[in-house]
Amino acid sequence: MKYDFAPKLAHVITDYSTAIKEGDFVVILGNTEAVPLIEALYEAVLRRGGNPVVQLNIPGLREMRLELAGDRQLDFMNPIQKLVVEEADVILAIEAPSNTKSLASSDPARITRWQQAIAPLMPVQLRRMGDGSLRWCLMAWPTAAAAQQTDMGLHAYTQFLFRAYALDQDDPVAHWCGVKALHERLLAFLGGKSHVEVKGPDVELTFDYGGREWVSAHGEVNFPDGEIFTGPVESSVNGYVRFNMPTIHQGREVNGVCLTFKDGKVVEASASKGEDYLLSQLELDEGARWLGEFAIGTNRGVDRVTGSTLLDEKIGGSFHMALGASLPQTKGVNESQLHWDMVHDLKDGGEIYVDGQLFNRGGEFTVV
Repeated sequence: MKYDFAPKLAHVITDYSTAIKEGDFVVILGNTEAVPLIEALYEAVLRRGGNPVVQLNIPGLREMRLELAGDRQLDFMNPIQKLVVEEADVILAIEAPSNTKSLASSDPARITRWQQAIAPLMPVQLRRMGDGSLRWCLMAWPTAAAAQQTDMGLHAYTQFLFRAYALDQDDPVAHWCGVKALHERLLAFLGGKSHVEVKGPDVELTFDYGGREWVSAHGEVNFPDGEIFTGPVESSVNGYVRFNMPTIHQGREVNGVCLTFKDGKVVEASASKGEDYLLSQLELDEGARWLGEFAIGTNRGVDRVTGSTLLDEKIGGSFHMALGASLPQTKGVNESQLHWDMVHDLKDGGEIYVDGQLFNRGGEFTVV
């Protein structure tokens, strides 16, 4: 299946997700684990008249940099990375980990310093994605490390991803158009309303979204996809949530995250594993303690926890919340170099109410 996987995925990405046009400057980001997909994307971009450029990463270099670099080196802004964010028409980024916890032993303070060096690129990327001048797609490629993280063999994990992408369908694009149609019905219900309550085991949370937009994610920015999301009114978020799924952020695993919000800001934070890293990220900048995104996952093909946020945030019957930067499409205004998605499963009895009306119970929508 892996032989067929790369060209079929590359076709959907370049034809549907990013719709490569003649003359597009297309940057493909990936590591050596993803060479089959890099080659397939490169060929597909060429066949559509685009100009592909590959930036190939070698696993372990980021860990080496965090261990050996001096302060001036950690503060260095990579001019090639800056050029890509400012000038590319399309960025195709591949998640293909050789080690899902590569930065587990790295000093959180040094990670923070390195993040601050590239922080100016985040608002540029979000602005360009928001105004349509940059098409972006992040996709997953099966690796032994990702399969092990999911407690699966590589063959079984590859099949799992194949289904999550809907590449097992005769017409994957038609499938994703169907996802878009479902989302549009959900967004029609949400339109004109303004108040959300999330209740259930380990969560009691409220926020407003009046004046903000709910957005459908149906395979154009992330792949696999499947979520609807908004940017809560920043000062309106109140309550607490103890996330019941693990999260891996920048190669650091953090479990049992518990956040308490008061008038929009995280006032208490803890974790059963990785608390020092969690707290360091909350101090990245002023916007890091505010909520930039609330979203609900809709992809029933992602039916298990993987440890990859790209996949887990799409789990049908889950919601996720991102600390830090708002996404421009939602009209959210929070700015931060952080955008950290954390996922909570609703299938243990959670409920979401919108303006007092039940919207989702136990992970199932009640309005469509």
